[in-house]
Amino acid sequence: MPHLISLYSAVGTVALASIASLTFATNSASAQAAYGSYVGVGLTFGITEDDGGDGQQFGGVVAVRYKLLELPVSLRTQAFIGAGTAVVPTISYDFPINWQTDAYLGVGVAFGSGDTPSPVGNKTSFAVQPGVDYVLPNSNTVVFGNAIFAFDAYRDGGGTAISVQGGVGLRF
Repeated sequence: MPHLISLYSAVGTVALASIASLTFATNSASAQAAYGSYVGVGLTFGITEDDGGDGQQFGGVVAVRYKLLELPVSLRTQAFIGAGTAVVPTISYDFPINWQTDAYLGVGVAFGSGDTPSPVGNKTSFAVQPGVDYVLPNSNTVVFGNAIFAFDAYRDGGGTAISVQGGVGLRF
């Protein structure tokens, strides 16, 4: 339990530091982050496995992005459905590449459940999520892709769970 409390404290500190740095940042002429929140579905692949050989698998993912207006910050959540299930909420800093494309880096927590690992493990762990969102021109369709690195994510040992996922979404 003390490990979990220190994990939440670290995530909170990173989030507060990010928000504080955004508050005091100066405005410059640059591309705006791709506008809009979305809900999407796609496929995921768990690259790593635990010491028992579980975890490496294909599965489904449901992704939600809520874009905070005026800030290059988004709240994101991904739900993983594979041999096991997991939910990974993150807060991300969005780096605009052009009017349709964002690269981002998120931090959060992977909540794994059950005895069988999901693509991101089967225990609660700190997670880092790099990714890209691309809005198809003249549409409300988003193509997304990302990876999740969930540290110390397996109950049966094995260390870091790594998954890659991609899919399509609808902006709202």
